Amino acid sequence: MNYTESSSLAESTVIGFTSGLGSITPVPSNETTCENWREVHHLVFHLANVCLAVGLVIPTTLHLHMILLRGMLSIGCTLYVVWATLYRCALDIMIWNSVFLGINILHLSYLLYKKRPVKIEKELGGVYHRLFEPLRVPPDLFRRLTGQFCMIQTLKKGQTYATEDKTSVDDRLSILLKGRMKVSYRGHFLHNIYPCAFVDSPEFRSTQMHKGEKFQVTIVADDNCRFLCWSRERLTYFLESEPFLYEIFRYLIGKDITNKLYSLNDPTLNDKKVKKLEPQMSLCTQISMLEMRNSIASSSDGEDSLHHFLRSSPSTSSLPVSSPQQRASAKMKPIEEGVEDDDEVFVQVSADTLTVHQLH
Repeated sequence: MNYTESSSLAESTVIGFTSGLGSITPVPSNETTCENWREVHHLVFHLANVCLAVGLVIPTTLHLHMILLRGMLSIGCTLYVVWATLYRCALDIMIWNSVFLGINILHLSYLLYKKRPVKIEKELGGVYHRLFEPLRVPPDLFRRLTGQFCMIQTLKKGQTYATEDKTSVDDRLSILLKGRMKVSYRGHFLHNIYPCAFVDSPEFRSTQMHKGEKFQVTIVADDNCRFLCWSRERLTYFLESEPFLYEIFRYLIGKDITNKLYSLNDPTLNDKKVKKLEPQMSLCTQISMLEMRNSIASSSDGEDSLHHFLRSSPSTSSLPVSSPQQRASAKMKPIEEGVEDDDEVFVQVSADTLTVHQLH
């Protein structure tokens, strides 16, 4: 090979390399890189995206929001797995969506488990529907309250629940389920206790401030009775861990003490009349029921001693106390079984009638 031939070979190599560089020059930025779009994916792919979109737009105000969201995400992931396996043949897409599907199914199962209907024992159903359900206590929380540290006990007619000056008030708290109990002090009848009422709510309130006290009244079963009984100490610890239930118990015990105040004022009140009086019960629940019971029982005239106690109590000094003559007034209608409206207990007195009374 001579010099002329080698020069021509080098020139041809340079020309070929230059033309190759020209062929790999980058595409200008003003031209699109997707000149040929791929075909549209299968319908299964689009259904999966529709399910995801529906799940994400479900309003959070809906009661079953989280259940519906997890359900739609599970359906969408399932369709993605089908699409990736049968139509795309993409192993990575199938694996990732299988993982997402498993997570959503576990969360959906947990939510459905929490929403399961909780069965309450038939014997406790009346207490739940009467006392706890109107205050929006969930059935599962009520079941926890009644299933761990309480028991249902029975008293036959004539048996004693508590004896004054002997039985400690620190042991238990009970709600009467069936029957009737009679409360007395030194042989003097005070009031009755009916189903769905606390048996020893005044003592429970008093022992929150003083420990080691004894019952100052005697409570006897007037019929065959069954009652729900909590251990006082374990119930206190449980309520400390459940602030919502703690407030519920404070309200229920306060209302029960108020019911007993009305029963002391009128021992003839039965359970139906107490239900009708509940909307009117606004007395302060801080009144010591032990002092009330003792003041009633230690006097020959129960009503006069009650009025004297209410006047002397600082917590009820602002409450109007009517005299027996006023309660027997012809302008006040007695509470009957059929009366439902609180406004119908008292009759409106017209101005003309009031003028006539003043003239007399």
